[in-house]
Amino acid sequence: MPNEKLMTKTIDASELSFNDFKSIVINDYKIAFESRQASILGRREVLTGKAKFGIFGDGKEVPQLAMAKAFKNGDWRSGYYRDQTFAFATGISTIKEFFAQLYANPAEGADPFSGGRQMNCHFATKSVNEDGSWNDLTQIKNCSSDISPTGGQMARLVGLAYASKLFRQNKELDYLKHFSVNGNEVAFGTIGNASTSEGVFFEAINAAGVLQIPMAISIWDDDYGISVPAKYQTTKEDISEVLKGFQRDADQPGYEIYKVKGWDYPALCEVYEKAIQVCRDEHVPVLIHVTELTQPQGHSTSGSHERYKSKERLSWETEYDCIQKMRAWMLESALATEEEIAAIEKEAKIFVRNAQKEAWNEFLDSIKPEHKQVVDLVSGVAKHQPELAKIAAGLASIADAQRREVFAAARKAIRLSAAFSSPERNKLVEWYKQQDHLNYDRYNSKLHTNGKESPDKIALVEAVYDEQSKMVDGREVLNACFNENFARDPRLVAFGEDLGNIGDVNQGFASLQAKYGELRITDTGIREMTIMGQGIGLAMRGLKPIAEIQYLDYLIFALNVLSDDLASLSYRTKGIQKAPVIVRTRGHRLEGIWHSGSPISMILGALRGMHLCVPRNMTQAAGMYNTLFRADEPAIVIECLNGYRLKEKLPGNAGDFTVPLGRAEVLEEGTDITVISYGSSLRIVQEAAEELNLLGISVEIIDPQTLLPFDTTQVCVKSLAKTNKLLVVDEDVPGGASAYILQQVLEEQKGYFHLDGQPKTLSAKAHRPPFGSDGDYFSKPSVDDVIEAVYQMMHDANPTKYPSLF
Repeated sequence: MPNEKLMTKTIDASELSFNDFKSIVINDYKIAFESRQASILGRREVLTGKAKFGIFGDGKEVPQLAMAKAFKNGDWRSGYYRDQTFAFATGISTIKEFFAQLYANPAEGADPFSGGRQMNCHFATKSVNEDGSWNDLTQIKNCSSDISPTGGQMARLVGLAYASKLFRQNKELDYLKHFSVNGNEVAFGTIGNASTSEGVFFEAINAAGVLQIPMAISIWDDDYGISVPAKYQTTKEDISEVLKGFQRDADQPGYEIYKVKGWDYPALCEVYEKAIQVCRDEHVPVLIHVTELTQPQGHSTSGSHERYKSKERLSWETEYDCIQKMRAWMLESALATEEEIAAIEKEAKIFVRNAQKEAWNEFLDSIKPEHKQVVDLVSGVAKHQPELAKIAAGLASIADAQRREVFAAARKAIRLSAAFSSPERNKLVEWYKQQDHLNYDRYNSKLHTNGKESPDKIALVEAVYDEQSKMVDGREVLNACFNENFARDPRLVAFGEDLGNIGDVNQGFASLQAKYGELRITDTGIREMTIMGQGIGLAMRGLKPIAEIQYLDYLIFALNVLSDDLASLSYRTKGIQKAPVIVRTRGHRLEGIWHSGSPISMILGALRGMHLCVPRNMTQAAGMYNTLFRADEPAIVIECLNGYRLKEKLPGNAGDFTVPLGRAEVLEEGTDITVISYGSSLRIVQEAAEELNLLGISVEIIDPQTLLPFDTTQVCVKSLAKTNKLLVVDEDVPGGASAYILQQVLEEQKGYFHLDGQPKTLSAKAHRPPFGSDGDYFSKPSVDDVIEAVYQMMHDANPTKYPSLF
């Protein structure tokens, strides 16, 4: 069988003999033809039911060969799901691995990109070892994990390229030998022409032009976006025409823009060699618009392009298919004979078919032992319950049973035999429990990296105070924390709107840009998606970014990037990539529709895979930052906007003390009722508790401090066991974060068994609050609301002692 990693080679016309050149071209044609056969066969596998869905890179093979020639060790790719030929040509993927991913094979090593969790053509390289430590990223061709949302790769691409700029210009980073070689790495991006209509594309293009970073974006242009032609997608039907204003000139920086036909192999090789050399040497962004491409099998396995393409277009696509044009050029140039090419094609078809069969058989073979075990175990139980024999026989009759069918049969047999105890049933149950652990690893593990630098492994260091400790504004605690950490760790960088020159709108970074320089503390434009993308890319390359979103409600503008990319990164790669970004923002108790400050349920729902820190003051925030700076997992820290000028005692070790994530804290002990809240709302609860105490009600107040993770030591349920009453106070919408907290306490911590009355929530109204203090008072929980809610619960329990207020 031919070598599975048949990689392309660079063409240097000044040194190559004709035979060497011929050998390279033939090798490239073989890669392209194998890739096309993988697309054709992959589509068939979906349509015959062996795979659920498929999307392929047919029609884009030849330009991807040219791109692969310019791609070097240390470089990064941030592309989309059409780049299989590039993956084959660079050795990032083999044909068999491609099919293993198509079949969603979770067996160890079968799909090295996602462990069977992503569909085909979603590639990733191994940045991180099992223990969370980094690989030497300068020695491999790096591929950041693909995501399906079209255009979503663009935000991250900005950060991957920006890292090269920092590595080149900040000599304090020279010691990070495993991450960069003098910043010489190029970040390659790919995108379809239709996806250039998306906002994230234009935001990323503009950001890269402003930053002047080595980003090379290739646009695969086949004139369609699914069924929609370019005339509905792009002004002038030509994205490089639209972007001409970005072309650099002698007076102003910008892009180098290239345009080349996607079926012209020699021109493509020449353009890519030139463009990437400019990008690498001059550290400027380049854009390569690859036109006249085709998509022979249509968009995906969900439809046929014959439904929306004219006969004329289909005829043109047959004539200008890039592989056919490369074949014709090889014949015209006497680089190969018809017989030689036919032999290559025959061999390629056999090779791809064998690779597909091998991948399919390995997928089935990984399940067959479980299949047989369940048939045998259920048959054993059927000795006592003959009716279960149908389950065993039904499963045995499925020749190519998948794991879902195997386990559905086992679980049904367990349910139906619940009333009939037997040794055979015990064996089935025990087998199921053991397999349940294995299936968790296959399908549910690695939401977080959980490596040696996991936040829960960071040592607890208490804040130090003495008689000399000063009372300062909360912002000064943060400033001291950031200052000490930036002095300690040169990997730390921070960027955001108003962050640099003025030190952020609340002065947490005041004077620090002057001290540490613009490379490390940087202002950005108003572009939330690519601020997050900068953070992701930098973090994937070994730096420690703080990506600031000025206000919490602005996070909505970047939610797609955070949810689709960052939050799912560890999970979708099964832990082989990580991006320890710290998203810094501020919110809570804000007045007005546009700064209402608490869409926490949105974050809880969309960003599992990130830690969510909701500190009640700046000292707690600083302790959380100190933990996160030493850890390697992504997090959001929401500072209390109304707390920057409240006085706090400045710790003597502002840059060293840590607050563990997931550690809830009892702020005030009480005996009658447990009240859980977080952030700025805690001050309202504490004020209410003073009046409630005068009314003879003792309130225990708990601050979870982080919502993801939530109260890992079960402080809440221990309190509930004492008070038997629970109120959650939350300024999110009804049923928002308060519902999440109830689920954690009552279900996860089994607090339901300690209740002697209905648990209650006190939340904001369903709408955003109107502007002004009155709007806040009548829209979000007030001190009066808390007092009356607690009192009502006490009245419900003991109406004699606590007569009705109203």
